[in-house]
Amino acid sequence: MGKVIPQRKCIGCGEMKEKTMLMRVIKTKEGEISLDLTGKKNGRGAYLCKSDACLKKARKSKGLERAFQMAIPEEVYDSLEKEYASGGNK
Repeated sequence: MGKVIPQRKCIGCGEMKEKTMLMRVIKTKEGEISLDLTGKKNGRGAYLCKSDACLKKARKSKGLERAFQMAIPEEVYDSLEKEYASGGNK
């Protein structure tokens, strides 16, 4: 049998994709939200496709709020969009 590739669901579009094809957003114990480019940081993770469209969908549908069970300030989405622009789209 071949190696199993973990699948994760994008909180923007709702599609199941390979974990390596998605960006990981984490919430630390301190309640900070950030982009986890390594995929190995500690914290609760939620996954998004590497496209601005999915980030916008997640923002509109409050996907991060559901994933992390907390209110997400607009500044967090703004900083995620900046991080996405710099490191997300390869």
